[in-house]
Order: sequence, then structure tokens, then C-alpha cells
Amino acid sequence: MERRVRVRFAPSPTGPLHMGGVRTALYNYLFARQHGGDFILRIEDTDSQRFVPGAEAYILESLKWCGITIDEGVNEGGPHAPYRQSERREIYLKYALDLVAAGQAYYAFDTPAELDALRAECEARGETFSYNHAVRETLATSLRLTPDEVQTRIDRGDQWVIRFRMPAGEEVHMHDLIRGDVTVNTATLDDKVLYKSADSLPTYHLANIVDDHLMEITHVIRGEEWLPSLPLHYLLYRAFGWSDTQPAFAHLPLLLKPTGKGKLSKRDGDKMGFPVFPLAWTSPEGETAHGYREDGYFAEAFVNMLALLGWNPGTEQEIFSMDQLIAQFSLERVGKSGARFNPEKARWFNAQYLRHKDNNELTALFLPILAGHGVTADPQTVARIVGLLKERATFVRDLWDLSWFFFRAPEEYDAKGVQKFWKGDNPARLTELRSLLAGLDDFTATALEPAVHDWVVTNGYSMGQVMNTFRLTMVGQSSGPAIFDICEIIGRDETLARIDRALAQLGQGA
Repeated sequence: MERRVRVRFAPSPTGPLHMGGVRTALYNYLFARQHGGDFILRIEDTDSQRFVPGAEAYILESLKWCGITIDEGVNEGGPHAPYRQSERREIYLKYALDLVAAGQAYYAFDTPAELDALRAECEARGETFSYNHAVRETLATSLRLTPDEVQTRIDRGDQWVIRFRMPAGEEVHMHDLIRGDVTVNTATLDDKVLYKSADSLPTYHLANIVDDHLMEITHVIRGEEWLPSLPLHYLLYRAFGWSDTQPAFAHLPLLLKPTGKGKLSKRDGDKMGFPVFPLAWTSPEGETAHGYREDGYFAEAFVNMLALLGWNPGTEQEIFSMDQLIAQFSLERVGKSGARFNPEKARWFNAQYLRHKDNNELTALFLPILAGHGVTADPQTVARIVGLLKERATFVRDLWDLSWFFFRAPEEYDAKGVQKFWKGDNPARLTELRSLLAGLDDFTATALEPAVHDWVVTNGYSMGQVMNTFRLTMVGQSSGPAIFDICEIIGRDETLARIDRALAQLGQGA
């Protein structure tokens, strides 16, 4: 019988969730949803030395903002609870001891000072120390000590670790869903620590294998940085007798710097002015980092952008809803090589989502910004203004710079615009235009445009000169949205008042 697809995202709460981690979560989520499976969130907090307060809550909030819903996890619960590894600590020692009993692992009593001395000796000979089959039976391990000596050391409180007994000179044949077949010789591998008595906690290697097995995980989709650990994980499944039910593995490509060289880091974002985290973060020490949410990105745009960093749909389509991503995503179209992050492309995605959003939704987001500028405005009017300007904006906050003149008369005028257009007969033409506008019964854009056009043509005036001079009086510069839309929205009285103000402030011209 085919197993139900079950995937997990298993971050460590050691700081804010990098956008690379969000992409890993997203790909797991898309894969699970496409196959009608389960998405599990497991918090791997066994590294007590690197635990950062607030990081777990940050991870949960980030996934929520991105629309990545969790089926089983620390808050949702589930049949395999608890989902926080620090609350599962009593589980792991049993499995570590099972490996020792089966001869697949052993106790090691070396102190940090003794290991440092061994490393120094090797370095002095121009070699690199490796804790492996060549040395493990010459050191203070249960492979050399008698059972009584081992028990005596444990009973008197000596610190110990349990190490995996890596086979010597064996070819490990593995398969990766993205990279294909991989073969590694165990001669290149060391005996990894699986469990530490010092804190009564497992290392990542033991805990994630045991938990993936107990939680019935069918596919492990994780970052490329875990690829070197794959041989150990294969061998651990074999050592436990779980090879028949071990998950399929897929290792995702790195997210690269905008230059394409090296892994994307917080420093790159700090240097180039873009976020690398989904949400803003303040560390317990007060260090801050930008977030996509706080920088004005829509969650849907962020997710869309992230999905295409490493996955190619095979078509020209670039804009995908979450449902479309779920329908079209496949690990077969995830690349092997690193995906270069382009900050400008991230901005482009946000602009695309902004211009396709409903005007009323954008108005609700824009009204607080207006209030921050001391402006109280009718939502229907704001919705119309937003509709005129959203094609020019990248972020909602851009709308203020694009629209302020709808809410306030200009107090000064662009010097270049004045020099170019406030000259000759243009001010006089503006006085005539004022009289025309004052006498019109219909002050809508559809009525204003033909009336002014006919007046300009009838009198043989220059359309460009008249209209640019008129625009200068309305917005203080010679650029902006359609001038007659501006007039209709601000109304007849305000339109005439702005003409009067410009004539008074700039004079009647030459």
C-alpha cells in the first residue's frame, strides 16, 4: 500500500528564519499539498548552546505570514507529539543505547582537552585529525575498555558521548530526488557524535533520524548544506533496521548572493539595502534586521518570488498564486546549482501584485499612511486615487509621494518646470483657462478634457505649453497622473484656488 506523503520542516531556534529556510518550508508545503499529504513543523532545539529566546515564535509567525499552514506541530499538536525536540529527550537515549548494544555505536570518554591535544599532534605532522576507524580502538572508548571499566566511568560521573561506528572502506550508494545517484566511500567519513551525557541531549544526526522514523516522514526536503550528512543518515537507517521505510531525500540548491558568488547572507542585505528575513528581527542583544513584511512587501509576492528561486515551471509564467504553485510544483524541476537572488526582481514581483490588488484593499492599507501625514480622506475618493496611481508604485508607501497633491495644494514649484513653462504668454493663457473652467457646469474629467482641448485648438495655442503650465499649478511639477482626473477629484474651487495661488506666487510672467 502506498504511504501517505508526510514531510517536515525542522528549523532550529537559533535566530531569525533566513529566506532560504522559508523556501525550504515552502517547497515542503507545496509538495505535501500537491500530494494530499501532511506538513509537519518540528522544532529542533537540541543545541542548547545556540538557543535564542524569541526565535521559535519568530519561525511560527513567519510561516503564518507566508500562508504556510501547519498540519502537525508545536501549537497544533498531533499523533506524534511532542514536536519540540527538547521535550522528547527521553526518547533518544534508548535509541542510542540500542545502537551501542548492536555494535553500531560506542561510548567515547575523551575529554575536550585530550581531543585538542590529538588535533595539535596531527597538525604538527601536517595531518588532519579524524575520529574514525583508524583511531577509535586506541582511545578511551568502549571498543578498547572492558565493560566493567565502561560502567565504572559512567557510574562515577565521567562525561561521555556515544559515537556512530562508521564502517571502514564501504561504498554507500544513495539517491537524491534532485541530484540523482550519489556514492560516497566511508573512508572519507568520521564517527559522528550521536548523544552527549553533558546535556542529556542527542545531536542533530540521531534526533532527526529517530524523529523522522517515528513521525512516519516519507520525504526529507532540505537544504544542500545537509548533503554531506546523507551517507551517515543512510547508514543510521540501516543500523536501526529501518531501510525499508526510510524517507526519500531531496537537497535544495543554495540561495546565492546577487553577484552569484557565495551563499546569501544578512551582510549582503545590510550592504545592499534589502531584507534576507521574512519579518523584522531584534535579537536579545538589540541587533536588528530588516524584514520583507515591514519593508512593505506583500506576503504573496514574497512567496511567489521565493518559489522561483530554484524551481523552474518550464513555462514563461512568473506570477503564481499559492494554489497554482501547489498544482504545478515538482521536485523534478528544482535545479542542482545555486539560485541567484535579485533584489530588483523581488521589487518587481511586489509591484506586479500591487497593481493587481483591489483598490479598496489598497485603500485600507493606504489610509493609515495618510493619517500619518495628517490627512483624513473619504475612502471612496482615496480608492479612485489609488486606482489612478497603483501602476506607478512598487510599495503601498510609494502612493503618498505619488498622490500627496490630491490632498494638499503645492507650496512650492519645481524650479526646472517653472523655468521651462512659466514664461512668455503661458501665465496669460492660464488666466484665460481659469475663466473657462469657472464657467463650466460639468466638472468631471470626461467633460473637462474636450472643453479645454477645443479651447486650445480654437485659439491656436500650444497644447504642450498650456497643459504643462496648468499641471505646474495643480501639482507643483510637470509630471503626474491625468490632469483632468486631478481637477475632478480636488473639485472646481480647489482647482481655481491653485491657479490663483500660482499666479500670485510666480507672477504674470513676461
